[in-house]
Amino acid sequence: MSIVNDVLKQRPGLGRPQQKFLARLCVTIRVLRGRVNCHHLSRDCDDSERTIARQVRAPFDWPDLHQRVLMTALDPRSELVSAHDASFIPKSGQQTFALGHSFTGCASRAERGLEIATLAVVDVTRRCAFTLAVSQTPSGEDAAKAESEATRVDFYTPQLREQRHRLPPGVTSHGVDGYDAKKKYLDEVVSLDLHAITTRRSDADCRFLDTGPHPKRRGARRTYDGKVNFQVLSRFEDLGTRAEAPHRHLYTAVVWHKTLQRRWRMVVLLNQKDPAKPRFIVLGSTDPELNGHKLIDRYALRFQIEFFFRDSKQFTGLLDCQARAESA
Repeated sequence: MSIVNDVLKQRPGLGRPQQKFLARLCVTIRVLRGRVNCHHLSRDCDDSERTIARQVRAPFDWPDLHQRVLMTALDPRSELVSAHDASFIPKSGQQTFALGHSFTGCASRAERGLEIATLAVVDVTRRCAFTLAVSQTPSGEDAAKAESEATRVDFYTPQLREQRHRLPPGVTSHGVDGYDAKKKYLDEVVSLDLHAITTRRSDADCRFLDTGPHPKRRGARRTYDGKVNFQVLSRFEDLGTRAEAPHRHLYTAVVWHKTLQRRWRMVVLLNQKDPAKPRFIVLGSTDPELNGHKLIDRYALRFQIEFFFRDSKQFTGLLDCQARAESA
């Protein structure tokens, strides 16, 4: 808590009443048992329920606070990557802002509730994630009214663009899940001097690049050298097995991704734990020079963002808010 108090004192333009309230709020949430809402918070701190409700509606630059905490908490020598993901919040009622149907991985279907998009920084050395910015995404119904062609990816992209300057200078890799692996999103990631790391479908339309000598004939040299077949890995570079799991074999190649229209570092992780039924997953990166083992490690660290989704829902009352206004 000393870090938060020091950062709040350094914030320019922050009024003394709001500074004191935020400091008390952080402490009260940590010691409160039960549902974290304005009524229960008022029983464990000096502020009334009405005061708490008024303060949570007051504007505050949370990404700036998170950035200042990151600068204090992170080791400058640590290797860092960024991660972007969304989380579902079940909610009922009729008047809650942005209430609609969103996909939830727990139920593997769309359910009625809210969704938040979170941009985080992952410390590779300590293997833990830190929140940088969170925004509530509009519901699918609102997006349809705004623009018939709009999708949720169109709302994730501006968030990354607006918060790019807050990422630490050492961040060069950006981990996302398969839903965000759309051309318009990945193009935006590359334009912001980041390299995306994500998963791809097992039937991705890719071509091997022709790297052989130019044949002695007239005309331009051939660009591609056949379609990628993930069932036949003989043309991939064999990187050996994973040290922590000898039954997992790694293959990689630099290919041309037809849908994304770019050179793509493709990595196939083959699981041979059951030799009779081998399974594989396909990962990739917009950085053709990225080592295959490092790509796997960085993508695995993207899962660290799921832990503070869990902690925020179980311990800090993310599911308990009873406000309906957008500002709250």
